Amino acid sequence: MKFMCLVIVDQTLADKMQPEDWAVMGEQSQAYDNSLIERGAYVHAEALQGAETARTVRVRDGDAMITDGPFAESKEIIGGFILVDVVDIDAAMEIAKNIPMARLGAIEVRPVMTF
Repeated sequence: MKFMCLVIVDQTLADKMQPEDWAVMGEQSQAYDNSLIERGAYVHAEALQGAETARTVRVRDGDAMITDGPFAESKEIIGGFILVDVVDIDAAMEIAKNIPMARLGAIEVRPVMTF
């Protein structure tokens, strides 16, 4: 079963990180992804550019409104995702607990809907 692990970053914690801290975080994240590949749980993962690069589209009554920035004002932003394929939600939660970026915010885990 596939689960999306959304990486939610607390911007106040991220702002305290130094370039060398980010380098270590990147190495740890890549190593963790590699461990998921070895276990056969990894499907895909991506990091996102900063929230300042976001644009949001809302369509209401056929009219599109486009705004700069994320959909909501928040100190927490979506920083990326890891898509995993594991037996159940408990296995996905074990993966989420060990995602290095969890130390900078939270990991929201959701089952992927199948149609």
